Amino acid sequence: MKFTLSWLKDHLETSASLEKICETLTMIGLEVEQVTDRSSNLKSFTVAKIIAAEKHPEADKLRVCRVESDIGELQIVCGAPNARAGMHVVLAKEGAVIPHGGMVIKKTKIRGVESSGMLCSAEELALGGDSSGIIELPETSKIGEAAARALGLDDPVIDIAVTPNRADCLSVIGIGRDLSAAGMGKRKINQLYEPQKVLELFRSIASDRLESPVKVTIESPHCQQFIGFYIQGITNGHSPDWLRKRLEAIGQRSISALVDITNYLMLDLGRPMHVYDADKLKGNIKVRHARQGERFKALDGNEYKLLPSMTVISDDAGVLGLAGIMGGEESSCSENTKNVFLEMALFDQVNIAETGRILGILSDARYRFERGVDADQKIGCSGYSGQIAMKAEVAAYVIHKYCGGKVSRTVNAGVPPEWVRTITFRPERIKTLGGINLADKAKTILTSLGFECTFEKDSWTVSPPSWRADIEGEADLIEEILRIHGYGHIPPTPMPPLPVIGKPTPDAVQQRAHRAKRVLASRGMLECCSWSFLPEAQAKLFGGNHPQLKLLNPISADLDTMRPSLLPNLLSAAKKNAFRGFRDLALFEAGLQFHDVTPDGQRMVAAGIRSGHIAECNYQEGLFQHKDRPVDAFDAKTDALAVLQALSVSKCEITAHTPPWYHPGRSGALTLGKIILGYFGEIHPALLPLFDIESGVAAFEIFLDAIPASRAKGNARPPLKLSDFQAVERDFAFTVPGSVTAADIIKTIAQADKQLITDVAIFDVYTGKGIDGGKKSVAVKVTLQAMDRTLSEQDIAVVSQAVIAAAAKGFGGQLRQ
Repeated sequence: MKFTLSWLKDHLETSASLEKICETLTMIGLEVEQVTDRSSNLKSFTVAKIIAAEKHPEADKLRVCRVESDIGELQIVCGAPNARAGMHVVLAKEGAVIPHGGMVIKKTKIRGVESSGMLCSAEELALGGDSSGIIELPETSKIGEAAARALGLDDPVIDIAVTPNRADCLSVIGIGRDLSAAGMGKRKINQLYEPQKVLELFRSIASDRLESPVKVTIESPHCQQFIGFYIQGITNGHSPDWLRKRLEAIGQRSISALVDITNYLMLDLGRPMHVYDADKLKGNIKVRHARQGERFKALDGNEYKLLPSMTVISDDAGVLGLAGIMGGEESSCSENTKNVFLEMALFDQVNIAETGRILGILSDARYRFERGVDADQKIGCSGYSGQIAMKAEVAAYVIHKYCGGKVSRTVNAGVPPEWVRTITFRPERIKTLGGINLADKAKTILTSLGFECTFEKDSWTVSPPSWRADIEGEADLIEEILRIHGYGHIPPTPMPPLPVIGKPTPDAVQQRAHRAKRVLASRGMLECCSWSFLPEAQAKLFGGNHPQLKLLNPISADLDTMRPSLLPNLLSAAKKNAFRGFRDLALFEAGLQFHDVTPDGQRMVAAGIRSGHIAECNYQEGLFQHKDRPVDAFDAKTDALAVLQALSVSKCEITAHTPPWYHPGRSGALTLGKIILGYFGEIHPALLPLFDIESGVAAFEIFLDAIPASRAKGNARPPLKLSDFQAVERDFAFTVPGSVTAADIIKTIAQADKQLITDVAIFDVYTGKGIDGGKKSVAVKVTLQAMDRTLSEQDIAVVSQAVIAAAAKGFGGQLRQ
C-alpha cells in the first residue's frame, strides 16, 4: 500500500516527523518497506525567471538568457527552443549535480559567451520527461523556491506491507485511523469530500427528482448489495493537477478525470467502484452468473472465457465486467463520454478470489475485495458530530465537483449486510494473555479504533466496527490493545518455573525409524528428505488412487497428491542426480506414506533405491581390482534384510507376491506369517522411462509399524549359544514341480528336524536335458549340528531320510540319483 505524506495528512492532523510516523507504523504492525523522497536529488535546484532571451551571436540554435534568481541576475546560455522571456524555469546553479548523467555545473563559456548555470529539462532532472525543451513552471512559482516544491515532488511516498487480515489498512483513511489511535495526531475528514456539501447535493436531488434510466437487478447470490447513480451531462477531461500528481507518485497512470477519481477514492476509502459509459449500455444492469463459454474483453486488453461459477455485471447484450475484479472495454469511459452510471457493490470475497485465480487477473479491486471491504456504506468517521455521507454519495459528489453533470436519485438493489456483532471481553485477560495490566488504557484504545464498548466491572461488551471483519474474539481485542500500546513498552517477564519433566522417550516406531536410518547409512546409502506429496500421475503408478488424498491448495501445480509410496520421490532424486553426472547412487528415506484419510491410512516406511553399478573389490597380485556390475534385486534384498535384522526380525519368509511397480520376476515380499513386512526387487522396466532413468534400479520398502513388538523385555540381547562340536554339511538334489518356490523348499526342509538342522541354503537350480518338462532340479545344502555331541553316521543318516521324506510330502520333491 503506497501513499504520500500529504495524502495521509488529509486524514490525520499531526506535527510528527516523517521518521516518527514511519517508526510508529512499523510498531503497530504496518511495516514500512520503503520511503521514497523524490526531492532528495533536487535540493540544489531552485525556481528562477527568464527576464530576457536573445539569440546567441555565434550560434543560431542557442539563446543568451538573463535570469532572475535568489542570488541575483545571471547570464545563462540555453539551447532549448522554448526558452523565452517571462518563463519560470528550474535553475541549476554553480556546484549543482545534474541527476541524469552526474554532470557538475561550472561557470564556463559557450561559443565565446559566459554562462553561469543551467536551465533544466525534465530528462536532465531524471523525471522521465521530454528533453527537447526546458521545464516550464507555473507563474505562481516564487523565485528562489525549491524546485521540488514547485514541481510537486516534495511529498515523500511511503510504502507499507499490509498483512492479509488488515484489509482496513488498504486505504489511507484506515492508516490514519490507526496512527491516530497510536497517538500520532487527531483524525479529521478529508476536505475533498466537504461532508456538508455532499449532503446539500443529495438534498437537492430529492427535490429535482432525476430518476436513473438504468435499473439494477441482482440474480447472483454472490452480490449482496448494489448502489448506483446515473450522472447526466458530465465532461470527462483531464484530472486536477493535485490528483494526477498523487496517483503518479504512487505509480498509478493518470487516464482521465472519471477513472482517476474512482481510483483515488478506492485508495483513499478502501472501497472499489466503477463507472460505465451509460450511453453504451443496452438495457438495464444485471448481476448474474456467467454463461458457459461466454467471453468478455477486459480493460487490460485481454479476452477471457468465462465459467458459470463466475459472477459478472451485464446488460441485455452481454458482459460489462467481472464482479469485483475488472470492467470491460465495451462500456469503458472516454473523453467523449457524457453520461455515466456509477457502481458501488458488495461482492462475495471467496467467489472473487476463485474467479481471479482461474483467469489469472490481479487487480487493485480484486486485491481489496478478496480480503474483505468495509461492509458499511458510511465513511468510517465515528467520533465526529454531524451526519456522515455514504461512500457512494461521496463518489458521486466528487465526480459532480470535477466533471459536472446532474446526479440522479440513488439506485439501490439488494439488502445491506448484517455486520454488527458483539464480543464479551474480560479486562483481566489482558494481563494473563499479554503480560501487562492495561485495563484503564484499553477503553481509550478500543474507542479510538472505532470499537463500540459497553463498560461493566468485570465484563465488557465490545462491538467491532464494520471495517474490522478480522476481529472475532477476545484474543483479537487483546492483540489490538497491545499493538497500539506498543509491544516495545511491555516489560519482559520471566516465565514461571516449569515442573521437572523427564526426558521424553521415543516410542517403538520412532526407535525403529532411527535404527533403520543408522543401518542404511552404515551401508553407504545417503539419506533423503523429500516432500510428502508428488504429482498425481506418479502417485497412480504406485497405487495412489484415493481422491481424498488430492490436495485442495497445493504449493505447486505438480505437487498435488499425498505420496502413496516413498519410491517415486527417491526415483525423482535419482533422475536429478543422473542429469548432473551421478548415476551410481544409493539413497534412502524414512517417513510416512499415505493410503487414505483415516488415522490408520498412513504408514511409517523405510525405503531405499540403488541405481547404476556396484563396484566389487578383490585383492589380486598386490593390486585392488575393481569389477563393476549393475545393481540387482539381491542388493535390495540385502539392504532390506539388514534393516529387519537390526529391528530384531531374524527370520522371515519370502514370497513372489509384489506390487505392480516391481519387476514380476525379480522381486519378492518379506512376510512373517500373514504380515507383510516389506518388499524388495528391481523397479519395473516400464516405469523407468517415466522418470528419465536409463539403467536398472533396485529398491526396497520396509513397513516399520508392521513389525511385531519384541517379546523380550528391555534391549538386552539373548545369550550367545555356540556349539563346541563340528558341524556337518550334506547336499541334496531334488526334482520338484516348477511352481514350487525357494521359500517353500527351505521352510519344509528346516522343519524336518528342528534340533539338528541349523541352516538350509539353495545353491543351484537346473532345468533342461534330463529333467522332465514342467519340473526343475534344485540343489540344497543342509547344515547339521548338535549342541551336546559329535554327530555319528547313524545320526546323519536318520536326518537325511527325514529330509527326503519331508521333501516328498511337502512339495513333491524326488531325490535325484
